[in-house]
Amino acid sequence: MPSPQRHLRLRGARRADRQRHLASVLGDAGVITALCHHRLRGPYTGVDTILRALLPDAQKRWPDLVERHKVELLYGIPELAELIGPAPSTLASAGPFSQRTRFYGAHMIRCMSQGVVTFLIDLARLRSEAGDVPLCLVFEDMHAAEPTTSELVALLARRCDPSTLRVVVSTADSVAADLASVLDRVAEDALCSDSPEQDDRGQDELVAAYVRSDGTSDSRAEMDAYGSADPVLLQRLHDERADELEPGADWGTVIGAVTYHRERGTDPHGRGQEVLDRAFQFCVEIGFSAAVVDLGVRGRAVTDPVAQPKLYLRFTQHAASALVALGRLTESLELYMDLRARYTDAKVHMTASYGIAMLHTRFFVPRDHETAVGWQNNAYALASLLPDPAERRTYEVFQANGLALVEMHRGHLARALELVDGGIARLNDELDDEEWVLHRSQLFYNRARLHAALGRADEAYDEFSELIDLDPLYTDYLSERAKISRKRGDLHAALADYDRAVQIGPPFPELYYNRGTARLAVDDVDGAFADFDYVLEMEPGDVDTRLTRAETLLASGDAVAAHADVVAGLELTPDEPRLLAMLGTIELEQDQPEQALPHLDAALAGDPRYPAALVNRAVAHFRLGHAEIAVDDLTLALDVVGADPDVLLNRGMAYLACEQSELAMRDFSSALELPGADVEELRNQLELCR
Repeated sequence: MPSPQRHLRLRGARRADRQRHLASVLGDAGVITALCHHRLRGPYTGVDTILRALLPDAQKRWPDLVERHKVELLYGIPELAELIGPAPSTLASAGPFSQRTRFYGAHMIRCMSQGVVTFLIDLARLRSEAGDVPLCLVFEDMHAAEPTTSELVALLARRCDPSTLRVVVSTADSVAADLASVLDRVAEDALCSDSPEQDDRGQDELVAAYVRSDGTSDSRAEMDAYGSADPVLLQRLHDERADELEPGADWGTVIGAVTYHRERGTDPHGRGQEVLDRAFQFCVEIGFSAAVVDLGVRGRAVTDPVAQPKLYLRFTQHAASALVALGRLTESLELYMDLRARYTDAKVHMTASYGIAMLHTRFFVPRDHETAVGWQNNAYALASLLPDPAERRTYEVFQANGLALVEMHRGHLARALELVDGGIARLNDELDDEEWVLHRSQLFYNRARLHAALGRADEAYDEFSELIDLDPLYTDYLSERAKISRKRGDLHAALADYDRAVQIGPPFPELYYNRGTARLAVDDVDGAFADFDYVLEMEPGDVDTRLTRAETLLASGDAVAAHADVVAGLELTPDEPRLLAMLGTIELEQDQPEQALPHLDAALAGDPRYPAALVNRAVAHFRLGHAEIAVDDLTLALDVVGADPDVLLNRGMAYLACEQSELAMRDFSSALELPGADVEELRNQLELCR
C-alpha cells in the first residue's frame, strides 16, 4: 500500500478500474473525487468540483479564510458566487467586451491558481488543527485535463503537505510535462490491473451513452459504437444533449460540453459558432490563454473568412495574443501574417500591424524597437483611414498609445508623453465621461508611468492616486505608487500600498518580493523573510527572490543557510550566472577564495559582463595573490557599471599591489569625487601610495 506521507499517481487504462483500486486503498474518509476531463467544463474542470465540496463548510467555520481568497476563488469560476457571494467589481470586469483594452493571460491565471492552492493548504491545516480527518483530493482523468487544471494540480502537489492534504492523480496516459515532473519528485506510483470489459448493451444504447458522457467515456464498447454510428444519428444526439445542457448552463459547461456538442450537431456554423464565440469571449476576458487558443482555432474552423470577416478577425487576433502569453511567439506571428495575406481591409491590417509591433517591442528576443516602430506607424496610419468617424477616433487614440509604448522603449520619453497627452485630450473633448472608461484609464496609467520615468514624481504620484480612486482593486496602481514612495524615502507609505495590494489582489510573486525588500529597508527582517519564503514556496525558480533571501541570510551571519538556498536554486537552473556568482560570494565570505573561483568562473562563462561576478572574482584573485588578474576584472566591471567608488577603491588597491602607485592614486582620487565613497578608507589608501 502506498505511504500516506506521499502523494500518489495511479495509472490504469480505464476509469472504472482506477476508481475501484482507489476505493480499496483510500476508503472514503476525507476523500473528494473530481472528474477533470476538459470536455466537461473547460478550464478548472475538477477544481470546481473540489471547491464546491469544500466551500460550504469552510464558509461556515472559517469565513475569514474564504473572504481572504475570494478574488482567486471566483476569478475563473464565477459560479461559486452562489456559495460565497459575488466578487468585487473592477473597471475591466464591469465594462463591455467591445471596449475592453486591458487583457490578462497565463501569468494572471497562474497567480489566481496559486491563491486557490494557498486557500486549500490553509483550509487543510485548519481542518487538521480542528481534528478533522485529512483531506485526500482525487483528480481523475488527468490525462485529458485542460492546461489550467493541470497547472493548479502541479502547484498543489508541489506545495502541500500530504499528511494534511494528499493529492491523487489518476490517469490513463501521460499527463502534462510540468505535472509529471512534480509527481516524479513528490508522488508514489501505482498501477491498477485492467478488468475485462463486458457489455451487452445494444448499439444505439452504447452510442447514446457516449454522447451523454460529453465525449469523456473510456468504455471501448461505447467508443467503438460511436465511431461506427450513422453521422445523422450522431448529429441529432449531440443536438439533444446540447439542448439539455444549455439552458441555465454555467460558464464552465458552456466552454466545455456545450461547445463540444454544438460543433458536432446539425448546425456547427450557426449555433456551434455562436456558442464558441460566447465561450471564447469569456475566456479572453478572464485570461484563459490555452482555452482562448483552442476556442479560437475551433472558431476559425466554423467561420467563413469571406462572409464573416469581423468574426474571423476576432477569433484570430485574440488567439494570436493568447499565444504570446503561452510563449508561442512564432505561431502568433503566423496568425497575424495569415490575416495580412487574406484581407485588404484597413482595420484588419491595422490590427495585425499592431500585434506584430508589440511582438517586436515587447516579446521577441532580442527586442527590435526600430522594426516595431515601422509596424506601429503603419497601424496608426491605417487607423486614420477607417471610414466611421467614431471608430477612427477610438482607434487613432489606441494606436497612438501603442506608438507611445514603442517610443518609450526607444528612449523617446517626451515623444511618448506627447502622444499619450494628445490621446487623452482628444477623448476628453469628444467623449462623455462614461464612454471608454477603461481605455481612458489605461491612457492615464501610461501618462503617470511616463511622468515617473521623466522624474516628475509629484505629478506621477498624484495621478496614481487618482487612478486608485477610479479603480481601487487594480493592484498595479498601488505598486507603482509604492515605487514612487520608496524613491522619495517614504518607506512607510510604500509599505501601506504594498499591504493594501496584498490584501485585495491575488498573490503576485513580484508584489510579495517588493514588499519583502521594503520590509528589509525598515529592518523588519522577519516580515521580509515571510514574504521571500512565500514567493519561493510559490515559485522556487524566482532568482531575484532567492538571491535576496540568500544575501539576507549571509548578512545575518547564517552562511550555511545562504549556501543551501543558492544550491537549491541551482538545482532548478544549474547555469544561472547570478546564483553561481552568489555561491562564489558565500565562499569568499567564509575566506575560501580557491573554492570561490570555480563558481565565479562559471558565472562569467554564462554572462561575461556580470558586474557582481567580475568584482568578486577580482577579490578572489587578489586574495590569492593574482593582483594583475584582479585589475583586469575590475577594469571590465567599471566598463559595465560606469564610475563606481567601491570598484575604483578595489582596483586602486590591486594597482597598489602591482606596484603601480600612480594608477592607484588616480583611482582613489576619482572615487573620492563620487557620492557614496568610503572617504576614510580612500584617504588611508592615498597615504599608503604617498
